[in-house]
Amino acid sequence: MQTHEIRDRFIQHFVNEGHTEVPSASLILDDPNLLFVNAGMVPFKPYFLGQQNPPFPNGTATSIQKCVRTLDIEEVGITTRHNTFFQMAGNFSFGQYFKEGAIKNAWSLLTSSVEDGGYGLDPERLWVTVYLEDDEAADIWEKKIGLPAERIQRLGMADNYWSMGIPGPCGPSSEIYYDRGPEYGKEGGPVVDDSRYMEIWNLVFMEKERGEGTGKDNFEIVGDLPKKNIDTGLGVERVACLLQDVDNVYETDLLRPVIDAAEKLSGATYGKKHEDDVRFRVIADHSRTGMMLILDGVTPGNEGRGYILRRLLRRIIRSARLLGAQGETMSVFMDTIMDTMTPSYPEIADNRERILKTAVNEEKAFLRTLESGTSLFEEAAASVKASGSTTLAGAQAFTLHDTYGFPIDLTLEMAAEAGLDVDQEGFNALMAEQRARAKADNKAKKHGHVDLSIYREFVDEHPTTFTGFDELESDAKVLGLVVDGELRTEAHEGESVEVIVDITPMYAESGGQLGDRGVITAGNSVLRVGDVQKIGKKLWVHKAVVEHGGVSVGDQVHASVDKQWRHAARQAHSATHLIHAALRQVLGPTAVQAGSMNKPGYLRFDFNYTDPLTPDQLREIETITNQAVDSDWDVNTIETTLDEAKAMGAMALFGENYGDNVRVVEIGGPFSMELCGGTHVKHSSQIGPVAVLGESSVGSGTRRIEAYSGLDSFQYLSRERALAAGLASSLKAPTEELPDRIAQLTGKLKQAEKEIAELNRRQLAALSGEFFAAAYDVNGFKVITMTLPGQVSGSELRTVGTDLKNRLSDQAGVVVLVANDGNKVPFLAAATPKAIERGVKAGQLVGLVGQYCEGRGGGKPDMAQGSGTNIDGASEAFAAVADELKKL
Repeated sequence: MQTHEIRDRFIQHFVNEGHTEVPSASLILDDPNLLFVNAGMVPFKPYFLGQQNPPFPNGTATSIQKCVRTLDIEEVGITTRHNTFFQMAGNFSFGQYFKEGAIKNAWSLLTSSVEDGGYGLDPERLWVTVYLEDDEAADIWEKKIGLPAERIQRLGMADNYWSMGIPGPCGPSSEIYYDRGPEYGKEGGPVVDDSRYMEIWNLVFMEKERGEGTGKDNFEIVGDLPKKNIDTGLGVERVACLLQDVDNVYETDLLRPVIDAAEKLSGATYGKKHEDDVRFRVIADHSRTGMMLILDGVTPGNEGRGYILRRLLRRIIRSARLLGAQGETMSVFMDTIMDTMTPSYPEIADNRERILKTAVNEEKAFLRTLESGTSLFEEAAASVKASGSTTLAGAQAFTLHDTYGFPIDLTLEMAAEAGLDVDQEGFNALMAEQRARAKADNKAKKHGHVDLSIYREFVDEHPTTFTGFDELESDAKVLGLVVDGELRTEAHEGESVEVIVDITPMYAESGGQLGDRGVITAGNSVLRVGDVQKIGKKLWVHKAVVEHGGVSVGDQVHASVDKQWRHAARQAHSATHLIHAALRQVLGPTAVQAGSMNKPGYLRFDFNYTDPLTPDQLREIETITNQAVDSDWDVNTIETTLDEAKAMGAMALFGENYGDNVRVVEIGGPFSMELCGGTHVKHSSQIGPVAVLGESSVGSGTRRIEAYSGLDSFQYLSRERALAAGLASSLKAPTEELPDRIAQLTGKLKQAEKEIAELNRRQLAALSGEFFAAAYDVNGFKVITMTLPGQVSGSELRTVGTDLKNRLSDQAGVVVLVANDGNKVPFLAAATPKAIERGVKAGQLVGLVGQYCEGRGGGKPDMAQGSGTNIDGASEAFAAVADELKKL
């Protein structure tokens, strides 16, 4: 049975039982605790936590959720059942059925015949485990299902009690195992051998609430949940392994084709050598995970999700090379995995070109890194072994990572293969600053770790009615007030308060558009609203300051949007859509939106693209955008279903979860059509002029365009015109001739700089002769110590030092020079071969000079340089050098 059919049978079974089918959420959710969705229940977390009531008619749901777990990347391929990407089939009950319903549903699907829509598994080969104290579940298995008592085993909290790892819902679980036969291990059930007995389904009876604690079993149970819930997870890949009668998940219909492709590219054979098999499995697993991450909008980078993707792709490339493949291989692997996965995820077809380009570009970049980095690693490893050590220094690993782009995990793998350890503590210390920045980024997320339970009642019972598409003022009733994280019945003058009303015309921040500004009034009371945020996609929270009077729950109020703010915000948001459309016209369909932000008069638009845009491309994007403004197209909004919107060609933002009903914003018919819940102008001409400021990189594979719209655009262009007029006046040239005149002046300046540099070189050459004539003897060494006059750069200092060292090459010569470049004090030490034979090391001498010139430096025995801040210490430094030479 093919994997796609396994998925379909699961969904159909539970739909027939009255469950609502829920599409898989994106792998990327706005959850500061998760890089990726890692379990089937994650999208349902608000319902389990009691923050929201489930929106499903029968209180039950079913889904096949995309999941990624990356904690044990190094274990992929070593064990034969570990995948970084997997599909978790689940059925969920929110206070409806409980243990008996969950157990009967699972047993029915697993054991019913294929003809009757089941999987047709032999019931005699099924075993279960239950929580140690869960007599109820054990009785259901034995008395209701008829499972023999000897195939029901009990385990403790570490194995059969599930929680999220943090305070929240939890409960005992029952896991279903399939006996694969004696050829796979010992008899005795899962407590004896969980390789022979493969876990395929976990039924969680979510009825308790846990407190603080660590680990799987070191926490306190603090009470009962209001409802008894069900959360189950069936491993689609593991069931496929059984139904396709293959040894492991890597040999199923979805992954085996990638292994076959790798065999053809490398000439190696799967199944002959364990170390090669591991590499084949890494290629298969990571190809699928990488492809699915790119599909959901992740691009390779150096932090967070981007770093995980980069790491996966680079492990594919290196594994292929170790198997014997040469050159580029990524296009073959990606094409193969897209073919196997498209039947389950049809959206892959629409994004095929983008996925392929992202993966291939990363491969090209890494092959260059791999060639240079591998050579450098081998040199470092040889040096470590020659010294008799078995540990690669953390500084060396950091240099490979920071200077040459060689990832630490690859260094660790290669070191292990070479029989070496890596000083990871030293490496981690050098990376501390980068980690601190990443943590700061996570902390910046709004509502990331805030307790949202105080909003639960409002989300469930009083979702906000938004009227702002049609009006800028609305009468409303105050439903709730939150001050300092606590519900209040009233707020007073001077206090900051979050106001919850039943009706509002104010837009809540979403889709890249900032929340509205405005006022809420009641009689003489005035509340100034500075931001509006959305909770649970249903509740508008107005963040305000009470400027006059006060406000109480139950008050009738009047909410008004700042009209100027809204007008300029609509201009910017509509301009964002036009720039997106223009950008795709110029760059093609692979330039996909990666995020946006727009506020009154300003917008920025991030998109997945690897190459910098040329000035001509930017001008073309700006021209197409302003032509669309000038066309005075109608801006239409269409309420429709998600499927119909996609059929219309409307574009969606990756990582965004849309409901069944969506809002499409259309500008100029096919010119721009996007799913969007934001506010927009009525006609494109109302946007006013759009001025593109430029574009830049905001991470590997992601570019950003910034622009002004409306009056802000006019003011920017006015300032640019005034600047050009001022330059034209100064240069006495028409504005259209400014580029040529500036180019001429720049050329003359560069020529003058060259002439000055040549003059300095000649002067230094003349000084070199004078310095050589001033050489003196110290303990048999010929020594030159000098402070160069004027401003001399470090490179010029090196030129003089090299010349003097060459002049002393037939003697035991030592050169120490100090200069002043206007900002710093560069210094240099050099030694001839005969001086080195007597024990002189330039690196030690330059360190000595640094002590007196308040700086530091380093280098090789024959030449070393540094930089300091105190040129007055030069004389003492020269004397210290002479004293050091006397000791040799």
